[in-house]
Amino acid sequence: MATIADKLQLVRGRIARAVSEFGRPPGSVTLLAVSKTFPAVTVREAVAAGQHQFGENYVQEALDKIAELADLRDQITWHLIGPLQSNKTRVVAEAFDWVHTVDRLKIAQRLSEQRPAHLPPLQVCIQVNTSGEDSKSGVAPEEALALARAVAALPRLQLRGVMGLPAPSPDPAEQRRQLHAVRVAFDVLQSEGLPLDTLSMGMSADLEVAVEQGSTLVRVGTALFGQR
Repeated sequence: MATIADKLQLVRGRIARAVSEFGRPPGSVTLLAVSKTFPAVTVREAVAAGQHQFGENYVQEALDKIAELADLRDQITWHLIGPLQSNKTRVVAEAFDWVHTVDRLKIAQRLSEQRPAHLPPLQVCIQVNTSGEDSKSGVAPEEALALARAVAALPRLQLRGVMGLPAPSPDPAEQRRQLHAVRVAFDVLQSEGLPLDTLSMGMSADLEVAVEQGSTLVRVGTALFGQR
């Protein structure tokens, strides 16, 4: 039975091979371990194996884990990668290090107002919906620039980049098409002078294509922790 340490090594190997194959600089892609629905003890095991960046989708579940793992707080960077409702912004602003799913100015304004002054700025990404699916969160690509400029001007936040969540597809060509659309949205914001360094896209099934398309952060859950 493979341990989490074994699986981490395998996933890091996949990332390193893709980075090399596509001519990306070594170390240019960060692994975000998606620990949603897995218990705090699993996160603790992953930290012991050298993983320090964790993504959570559900605010209350994440808050419970953050509290249970308080003794490791200086070793863990917590990322919210699920939808954020306005009634949850205060606890998120207080507890998380990153939010990847900002898709409305109202949410960003609340996070800015509610981020405690003693903490570093909250790191945020604009979520862009390139698939056009109504069920998916995210701002339309043509509206991303206006939102990004407004977010970048807010205090207590630091705009870092763009997050994309393409529709799942087993077809690498379709994966590439969708991930490329997220990359284009990121490039547009950069070309407009926004100092972005994070392109959050790619999961267990498509991380190689995501690295090819320029991802700097891949969000991997299943390949590390198993099926939910």
